[in-house]
Amino acid sequence: MFVADDLGAWLVGLLADMGRKKLTTLILGSEQERALRQAATAAALLTARELRPGDRAGADELATVISRVFREPLQGVSASAQASLLEALQVRTAEQLAVLLDTSMPGEDRSSAQALGIPIATLADSLSRHLVREILNRGARGGPLEPLAAQLNHDVTHLQGQRLEDALGQLAGEVRAAVAKFDLPGDAASASLDVRFSLPPDVPDFVDREEVLAAIAAEARATAGGVRIHAIGGMAGLGKTALAVHAAHGLRERFPDRQLFIDLHGHTPGEEPVTAEIALAGLLTATGVDASSLPGDVPGMTALWRDRTAGQRTLLVLDNAASSTQVIPLVPSGPDSLVLVTSRRHLGDLPAGAAAAGLQVLSPAEARELFVRLAPRAAGDPADAMAELTELAGCLPMAISLLARVYARHPSWTLDDLVSETKERMMEMAAESHTVAASLELSYRHLSPAQQQFFCRLGVHPGTSIDRYAAAAVTGTSVREARAQLDALHSEGMLTELGYSRYGMHDLIRRYARDIASDAPAGDSTQALERLLDYYQYTATLSEDLLARQTRTARPPMPQTVPAEFPALPDRSKALAWARAERQNLMACIDCAARAAQPARVVALTAVIAAIMETDGPWADAVARHTAAAAAARSCGDDAARADALSALGAVLSLTGDNHGAVVPLTEALGIYRDIADVQGQGNALHSLADALRTLGDQQAATANLTQALDLFRALGDRRGQANALLSSGIVLWMTADNEGAATALSEALGIYRAIGDQPGTANAMIDLSAVWRRTGRYDRALTDLTEALEICRAIGDRRGQAMALLNLGNVRWRTGEYEGAGAALAEALDICHAIGDRLFQANVMNQLGNVQRRTADPVGAAISIRAALSIFSEIGNRRGQANSLSYLGGALRQAGQYTAASGALDEALTMFRDLGDGRCEAEVLNEIGALGLARGDLNTAGQSYTRALDLARQVASPWEEAVALAGLAHGAEGAGDVADASARLQEARKIFRQMGAAGAGTVELGDPASAAPG
Repeated sequence: MFVADDLGAWLVGLLADMGRKKLTTLILGSEQERALRQAATAAALLTARELRPGDRAGADELATVISRVFREPLQGVSASAQASLLEALQVRTAEQLAVLLDTSMPGEDRSSAQALGIPIATLADSLSRHLVREILNRGARGGPLEPLAAQLNHDVTHLQGQRLEDALGQLAGEVRAAVAKFDLPGDAASASLDVRFSLPPDVPDFVDREEVLAAIAAEARATAGGVRIHAIGGMAGLGKTALAVHAAHGLRERFPDRQLFIDLHGHTPGEEPVTAEIALAGLLTATGVDASSLPGDVPGMTALWRDRTAGQRTLLVLDNAASSTQVIPLVPSGPDSLVLVTSRRHLGDLPAGAAAAGLQVLSPAEARELFVRLAPRAAGDPADAMAELTELAGCLPMAISLLARVYARHPSWTLDDLVSETKERMMEMAAESHTVAASLELSYRHLSPAQQQFFCRLGVHPGTSIDRYAAAAVTGTSVREARAQLDALHSEGMLTELGYSRYGMHDLIRRYARDIASDAPAGDSTQALERLLDYYQYTATLSEDLLARQTRTARPPMPQTVPAEFPALPDRSKALAWARAERQNLMACIDCAARAAQPARVVALTAVIAAIMETDGPWADAVARHTAAAAAARSCGDDAARADALSALGAVLSLTGDNHGAVVPLTEALGIYRDIADVQGQGNALHSLADALRTLGDQQAATANLTQALDLFRALGDRRGQANALLSSGIVLWMTADNEGAATALSEALGIYRAIGDQPGTANAMIDLSAVWRRTGRYDRALTDLTEALEICRAIGDRRGQAMALLNLGNVRWRTGEYEGAGAALAEALDICHAIGDRLFQANVMNQLGNVQRRTADPVGAAISIRAALSIFSEIGNRRGQANSLSYLGGALRQAGQYTAASGALDEALTMFRDLGDGRCEAEVLNEIGALGLARGDLNTAGQSYTRALDLARQVASPWEEAVALAGLAHGAEGAGDVADASARLQEARKIFRQMGAAGAGTVELGDPASAAPG
């Protein structure tokens, strides 16, 4: 077992061995000796910079002198500087050792040590300290110094309670003793070194990255005929080095001649990037070229390197590259070679054909796996705490690893404790000396001053993505300059590309940027934020002008300062695309304005995103925003803005299905509009209020409000308002079974929408008209209108319109027997409803899915779908929806043989539809009750129900329900033995079904009661 004394003795023996066997033995010695020599030269550079603070040239001289003892190329000092110094001192190995022994050199009046001005004791103390650190740093698992590092770590931290400083001091004495005993012949010759393998140990805790590893393996397989280069890029902390090393170990057998690794120090604390000259010197000496024989320039060394690797299968890992210029001279010439390059920067000037892999953060599952591998006791911890922790770390491998080491270092902590600590100080937490902030600081320091200022101002942006226009606004630059700076920061790995000319930041980089911005002068950050808010308010107002579905008395106020540059929004399509891209940023700006106590800004920004919130949802967010805007307008004393916010709130509440809740703000808004004599506002509020009342089943009040609204819109000459009111009137008429009146109102609305070029309105009118055509049996016309409406909605990106069209399309298709197409349309509609948070439409879709399942012999599945719809309708208080669900559920339960439950559901549905005054739906329920009677063998009940359904269907002109009633009566007559009556009614039913193009028109047969409802 090593103790400090043992280490000293080992070093003494090593140095004595150098003296006896010359450098040849050491250079060609064990892997552990070579690793120690590399650690010693690194320690020499650290020692020199410690003893020559601020004097880079002097530090390079000192480091060169020390490092020559160990015959290892010195990283971080130019080869030309080393050669110049060595030539001046007439360097030979014995003379270099004489420097450490403080003896005079030939031809010099004083010793080299005196010339350097460093006492031997001071030099030995510093070198010993750094040597221990390097041994510990290089003692990773599987490395040649692992046993020595492990024991040294134990000795200097635990042995007999010694402090680290005491143990280092003891070691320094041993090194001085070793130097004093050292003896080396003066004519020692330099020896050649042929290194074949220098990869760091593989990473045992590596997780996934399967796609990138597969791509690298493919590059390796494709090396025949030329050198392949694979660049691995991305921000700090993504595990680029670990990936490259892991990939290299996996590919060693394919490159048996050499597998080499070089750290190019592109982003290394306290290090300048390694020049191509230094890197080539290291590579050439590693392949056996004597340092004194190296060419004097990069082209010469490059040519020699390529000559040395010609015909060899070489795997070269160039880690932490700063630029393509640094990499290109190092590429070997072997036709079957592979170069793996890692860099935080985008290396765009690599040779043509170089493959690039931009690493992304880990998935949540991968992040959890990595954390548990590094901190095994976390395996049994709560999943929610683990999910929160990985989210706080941004699923960044560096941050995950750091937190795992912290967790392992604190065995008394729970995962919740670690989460709490992470929330407070993620950027400053350290497992030992490394922090996330320190790593990001390196990337920041490598930026130019202009880039640093630009990055700092981006930290003011409250959102998660940014385009060139917003970047220009927040940084106070031109759009052209902003675009160039964004691209530069992306190349440096500080930004991620989210789409064309749109960028984002990893969560931790964003946090770092905001920390820097918070340290900037207050005036600078405040002005940057105001410029940004002005930009968003102005551009969102232009967008809202094109997206709003109602005409306003006046547009929301523009900011006092108009941005110098903003995107062109020539039409609704462009406005919608911009609003969708900036939606989250606009929300963040509203929150920012609220925190800054700017209620007028909150009101204005909320008003100009009302249309996109209504179109896309989720409506729960919209409800919260409009509620806050109404309160902010009240605090400002702005009645008009408050009424607008309340009106928007009511409209969104209706969309969520909370029509009772919607009536309250809409009524309040209507009162304010009347108080301030805002006629346009009154018309808009009356229209929205009518929609809520209509859904609640109060058709009379809805009709009265729509009549008033239509009169106001006509007096104002507001054609869009007129079309909106006519559209809603048509729906009311359809619900009260006035199919002819509904078709007239909806057709008039459609004409206006087309005349004014209102595509969303056009699609809505066609969708509503299709419901009239469906009810009256004109399925072909319904399908034509729905197909066109769906095309319009997809073209303009109207997701709610798409859901409406798909719902109606599914409803028509199952009636025509296209069950597969109906299911596909309804499934797509359901996905959209989930995405935008439209629970009302979601419930309607679930009802229709149940109908498809009923007709494809899956009554159990149908009952599940319909009950889910019933639950939603009940929660939001939609009685019509509840009644529909109960009716459909009764049919499904009948098919499943649950007659008692079916009877209860149908009776409840019948009562509700009679209360609502909906004759068509009452006929539908009566037909279901008739079918239940047939199933039970109760011909009397069946006959009465079918007869009443037939009368109602003819009154409301519903051919589907008429045909179903006739088919049911035919089966009842058959059961009673009246074959003639049965046959006559059956033929009449078939004729109606055939005229409509309904499914199963030819399969409605006697002897099969189930065929009473074809399709």
